[in-house]
Amino acid sequence: MKHAMETYSLVLPAYTIGNGDAYRGIGPVCGAYGKRAALIGGEKALLAAEDRIRAYAGGLLIPAAIPFGGECSEEAIDALCAAEDVQNADMLFAAGGGKALDTVKAVGEKLQKPVFAFPTIASNCAACTSVSILYHADGSFLRPYFLKRPPVHTFIELEILAAAPERYFWAGMGDTYAKYFESTVSSRGEKLPHYEALGVTISRMCLKPILEDGAEAYRDHRNGRASAQFRETVLAIIVTTALASIFLTKDRIIDYNTGLAHAIFYALTSWPQIEREHLHGEVVGFGVLVLLLADGQEEMFRKLYAFHRQVGLPVSLSELGIKKEELPRVIRQTIVMKDIEHNPYEITAELLEEAFEKLEAYEGRTV
Repeated sequence: MKHAMETYSLVLPAYTIGNGDAYRGIGPVCGAYGKRAALIGGEKALLAAEDRIRAYAGGLLIPAAIPFGGECSEEAIDALCAAEDVQNADMLFAAGGGKALDTVKAVGEKLQKPVFAFPTIASNCAACTSVSILYHADGSFLRPYFLKRPPVHTFIELEILAAAPERYFWAGMGDTYAKYFESTVSSRGEKLPHYEALGVTISRMCLKPILEDGAEAYRDHRNGRASAQFRETVLAIIVTTALASIFLTKDRIIDYNTGLAHAIFYALTSWPQIEREHLHGEVVGFGVLVLLLADGQEEMFRKLYAFHRQVGLPVSLSELGIKKEELPRVIRQTIVMKDIEHNPYEITAELLEEAFEKLEAYEGRTV
């Protein structure tokens, strides 16, 4: 067992979840960290959350919000670090989706300022986890940026999430159950230290609520209803995945926190329409189907394929705007991704070609 006797610390996320009153704790919780906060977020995120944040901020001073748009890039991080209101702030408030939250988390790390997260869409675990995913300015993947800790506290307001466009929640489900499949495959047959074993074990809750409640939660979301099923699925997307990720990346490596599904996504980011027309979790969810076929998990593949059909997640390359003749390029770019370096068997071009062919030919009866 590696690192069996090392001394280490892990900081886990704290969060509040509520339906209409999740922001009531902002003043008491955040006030312990100073008097001045810089609020940073996308235009739509600020429209959804800024008034509520200010209403419950207590005595905190929050100057004019700083708009964020675009990629979580080194250039965007550096620009925010140089902003006067950010430099003068005691703490940073991050509102929005994954890229906005990841950017502000990275700014907080660089400036050593506490970050508080206010997710306005339920698309991934960025609001609670201790890694930021960096991209080039053109939207192509750059690298993960591992942080010392997650946001100090995350305020999950279900009323805001239920009013957001449902496509983000829809895609978030795909990104969430990928954590279970990728971590269980990449760790197969290994004796893991406690933190990684705990991360793999927790990841089971990234799949179960979605298979049980995800389809109904998605229907409720489309109707703007924050139901019990919606709440459970949101917790899987934002909190459970983050907990698993924190334990799995304690050593600042991606061995158990990623896998073939993400390798396929990052390979596909070089197609312009992926960034322009599709969402991260949507494409990762598609990659899970390929992973299951490559790994021989045929029964689970059938269950997940049926779920994809039920909620409309993609089941073919054509749904992602990828032509059949482009498959060799997809495979070439996938097999060089670091995400598949730690796997119980080699992921070869031949293995992927066979898996993609099975997926494209599948009609719901046999594999």
